[in-house]
Amino acid sequence: METLSYKLDVFEGPLDLLLTLIAKNKLNIYDIPISELLEQYMEQISRMQAENLDIASEFLEMAARLVHIKSVSLLPKREEEEELRRELTGQLLEYQQCKETAERLRALVSFDRLVREQSKIPADHAYKRNHAPEEMLAAYLSAMGRRRRMEPPTAESFSGIVTKRIVSVGSQIVFVLRRLWKRGRMPFQELFRGKKDSSERIAAFLAVLELVKGKRLRVEGDGDDCEIKLMHGGE
Repeated sequence: METLSYKLDVFEGPLDLLLTLIAKNKLNIYDIPISELLEQYMEQISRMQAENLDIASEFLEMAARLVHIKSVSLLPKREEEEELRRELTGQLLEYQQCKETAERLRALVSFDRLVREQSKIPADHAYKRNHAPEEMLAAYLSAMGRRRRMEPPTAESFSGIVTKRIVSVGSQIVFVLRRLWKRGRMPFQELFRGKKDSSERIAAFLAVLELVKGKRLRVEGDGDDCEIKLMHGGE
């Protein structure tokens, strides 16, 4: 048999070493000449020891197994030898198939990196900012108009109290959604133009808060320049 040159890190175990010896010397894996294979195997073990390399116990166990098969072959009855040979051949064939499959997968897949499509994360439009009561009052006064609140109240401003007119928040929600349905967005203060009744204004202001809470509207910007935007599904 031809002398085999090797590096230890090539072999992942004794079965890998045996397959390399069989392929190198063109042996029949179904009819392995145990004596010749054992000779080559022990030569590799000796080289490993000569180079002061750590020999895994599984390599030594395989050496003992080959010696056992060779010893049994010297006995008159060969039934045990045939069974041991079949067991070894089966393990070699199974390992060979696994090794070939791994090589095919290595050619198809790169394990250095894993790339997948970007996951679509739904946008979270929940309003999470906390506001002090003073900020809410400032927003309301901004909606009413800074100039108007500096003027003395007119007679019309008391009409809602005298007549006890009730404006529902629900009606103003419908009003806000209708105003935004075609335009999509508009200045915040524009919602309150033409609303002289304080009850109507308060209901419209509460309607905006409810729509923001329900993720139907988004308030963008700060102060007098802020706008409200109608939200659609998936935005």
